[in-house]
Amino acid sequence: MDVFDRLRVTATSDWARYVEHDFVRQLQTGTLPEAAFRAYLVQDYLFLIQFARAYALAVYKGRNLADMRVAQAGLSAILDVEMDLHVRLCGRWGLSAADLEAAPEHAATIAYTRFVLDCGASGDLLDLHVALAPCVIGYAEIATRIASQETATLSDHPYREWIMEYSGEPYALVAAAARRHLDALAARAMTEQRFAELAALFAKASRLEADFWQMALDPGA
Repeated sequence: MDVFDRLRVTATSDWARYVEHDFVRQLQTGTLPEAAFRAYLVQDYLFLIQFARAYALAVYKGRNLADMRVAQAGLSAILDVEMDLHVRLCGRWGLSAADLEAAPEHAATIAYTRFVLDCGASGDLLDLHVALAPCVIGYAEIATRIASQETATLSDHPYREWIMEYSGEPYALVAAAARRHLDALAARAMTEQRFAELAALFAKASRLEADFWQMALDPGA
């Protein structure tokens, strides 16, 4: 069992609330209201801006070139792939990249992204990557599960492009690299006593992910 699986086991209920949220279930079946998906995409674009800052912080905090290259790869995945996906998808509603960047941040977006940045600023590289893990690795898990269950109908699925992006091989490599890096960092800096602290960070990040899904279902809340 790698470090990520150990963290997930300690946060079983919080993890389930995140990866099995109503937003995810509706996304899988294609019944998610378009307005909810649009609200999610706009806020996730703003979310990614802050996560890019988190990966830039990880480059700064890297203790060696290997750490820095892992962080740089995560930063590139956000700036060069994920954000472009959001711009393409939002273009169907006439929203430009400038429109997305100018949108106000929802409280759920602020809560999660600033939590991650605070973990990185006040802690070390392991704290930061544990806080990032539910998002980075969880998206691959969610999209892969959806793609495997919806193969027969994915060709006309309304959210096919999002599903294919996060279930595809390029993003799977990003998620796999994140898992390996967690193991490498833990081998250098984790004790059993510290694991309990990291598990609490992971559980909170998972809860904040679930709150982010809920924000999209109730954007006016």
